[in-house]
Amino acid sequence: MSLVVAEAVEMSFAPRGLIARGRPVRAVAGVDARVARGEALGVVGESGSGKSTLGRLLLGLLAPTGGCVTFDGAPLPKPGSAPWRKLRARMGMVFQDPFGSLDPRRSVGAQVADGLEIHRQLSARDRAAQVAALLERVGLDPNRAAAFPHEFSGGQRQRLGIARALATDPDFLMADEPVSALDVSIQAQVVKLLGELRRDLGLAMLFISHDLPVVRHLCDRVAVMYLGRVMEEGTVREVFARPLHPYTRALLSATPMLDPARRARRIILPGDPPSPTDPPSGCVFRTRCAHARPACAETVPPLRAFGEGQRVACIRAEELS
Repeated sequence: MSLVVAEAVEMSFAPRGLIARGRPVRAVAGVDARVARGEALGVVGESGSGKSTLGRLLLGLLAPTGGCVTFDGAPLPKPGSAPWRKLRARMGMVFQDPFGSLDPRRSVGAQVADGLEIHRQLSARDRAAQVAALLERVGLDPNRAAAFPHEFSGGQRQRLGIARALATDPDFLMADEPVSALDVSIQAQVVKLLGELRRDLGLAMLFISHDLPVVRHLCDRVAVMYLGRVMEEGTVREVFARPLHPYTRALLSATPMLDPARRARRIILPGDPPSPTDPPSGCVFRTRCAHARPACAETVPPLRAFGEGQRVACIRAEELS
């Protein structure tokens, strides 16, 4: 059974500024998504594709302007409400910037304990014991709880962020580009830790990343987003072995591969993604697609099933498969 489910979810942002004019920004447009208990869903796509906005919708940090998000079978409460604050104990978030997400003026132990103070009625001694156990769980010395963020390396600070996200024993963890700011060797260590935690704790995980090899290693399923829509989704095994959407193929063609026989010809997409305030009619990818036809401008292609658990939003998917 899916723990987190989004059905036709949409998110539009009104123009801001001294003169608030123009069209709203449609960051997420009619997306269906689900994450089962113990499953990791990877979300990939270019910057501005709506990945992080979708993640915040699934966490309940944003209220969708359309559609519905449910958690454990019930609609997410209004952000900031008392029921929402209570539910937040079952959700954790790991941020992209391991230093910017920590307060430099507070000890790391105090920051890991924030969730415990808010959601758990524990004595100071029990909180300290919990913090020590969390630090040890993520591979850090529990005796350094009194240290400050600047005394840790980038990889260690991201481990601190993971410990803080785990403090309330969540069921669902959203990791938004958690290794993009780290060196390659440190990335592998943090990804390995996230994989171990997911397996050992039975976490449902939403993993947002630009790094397709990391998604392939860590996740069970993947959703490919472009301009607020899902272009293709399915099991990591199927999507990486047989990408059907032209956009997915372009992303995968840019992925370094050690085996020369499996290296795909690099597909260079022309131009930049269109503005989310004025997306193309029909398929939003058609303006950059080498396979586009006039029919692609007429209707928004739905996600259609291909093979075992793979869905593609392309009217020409059968021809291109």
